[in-house]
Amino acid sequence: MILVLLGTQDKPFPRLLDAIQDCIDKKIITSPVVVQAGHTKYESKDMKIFDYLSKDVYEETIKKADLIICHGGVSSIFDGLKNNIPVIAIARLKKYGEHTNDHQLEIIKKFSDEGYILSLDDFSQLKEVLTKVKTFKFKKYESTTNQVVNLINKFI
Repeated sequence: MILVLLGTQDKPFPRLLDAIQDCIDKKIITSPVVVQAGHTKYESKDMKIFDYLSKDVYEETIKKADLIICHGGVSSIFDGLKNNIPVIAIARLKKYGEHTNDHQLEIIKKFSDEGYILSLDDFSQLKEVLTKVKTFKFKKYESTTNQVVNLINKFI
């Protein structure tokens, strides 16, 4: 199952859903697709679309996902990484009214450069990135929270 996460931004992001629908129509995507759409209103007979999932349902759905395709929000990316699910991310862009600025480009670039995720820079390349995800060796995310807590405790 592919889980699509559009975040909680109060602006729509239909470009991503259009690209996914195109891949479904062309039989490039044959897996079930579940979408947490946030403020993006979209209709599809092929995707199961929710505005928001409750915390429990969200966590349950993530555990069932084989792939996450998401906007460049840190929480969406980390939810995939923490659950060892491959992530493809694409930035919401200011010029399309999808965000107030283009900071998601920087977020995605950093995670991609480090080997944690694949970035999608152009929707026309979705087919190629979906193919690449099958063989790409994602860097495993390891939390450093305990190290930081230990440092703080030592300092105190």
